[in-house]
Amino acid sequence: MTDTGVTPAAFNARIVALRFFFGMTCGREELKRYMQFRTQPRKLPVVFSVEEVSDILMAAPGPGLKYRAALSISYGAGLRAAEVCNLKIGDIDSDRMLIHVEQGKGRKDRKVMLSPGLLSLLRDYWREARPEGWLFPGKPKINPLSPRQLNRAFTSAKNMAGIKKAATLHTLRHSFATHLLEANTPSRQHPADAPAGQRMSGSSRCCSAMPS
Repeated sequence: MTDTGVTPAAFNARIVALRFFFGMTCGREELKRYMQFRTQPRKLPVVFSVEEVSDILMAAPGPGLKYRAALSISYGAGLRAAEVCNLKIGDIDSDRMLIHVEQGKGRKDRKVMLSPGLLSLLRDYWREARPEGWLFPGKPKINPLSPRQLNRAFTSAKNMAGIKKAATLHTLRHSFATHLLEANTPSRQHPADAPAGQRMSGSSRCCSAMPS
């Protein structure tokens, strides 16, 4: 595997199978010490600029605001594709300006920020589509939008925006976190909602990417 250039991820997956085979099936635990895992170098993720995020969101496929709103939540709230797709209308708490994420990564519930710009877009989307139950229903409407459909919408929007970076929907989350750092505000607080004394020239970077 080393000679043929197998990636560390594939290499380690095969090592797991071999260690199980020799250790459990063959009862040869001593052979496992010759089967060591390979480490994979960690690289900084690809990040979009605020302008690129704005272009992607504005190029989201139609009809209507469904995919633009879904992609905007992925960026503006830092949610994963599955977390966006599983949102229900009741998860949007406009009074407390929070989004309730149920059974996210690690099967944990959590609450994330809801910016004024994102809330405005979601209200426009709700008035247009009038969803019931799932915030972003799929086909049939009793099912939520699938992560695969959302990823396709992202790829289409990225191509329509003319962005050549090798990026996935997950890149929106990385971009949001980076823009928060650049705005020099705490990661749990949306830049637009930071106290006046904490706001800097870049504090509106995240909100500026949101479609109006």
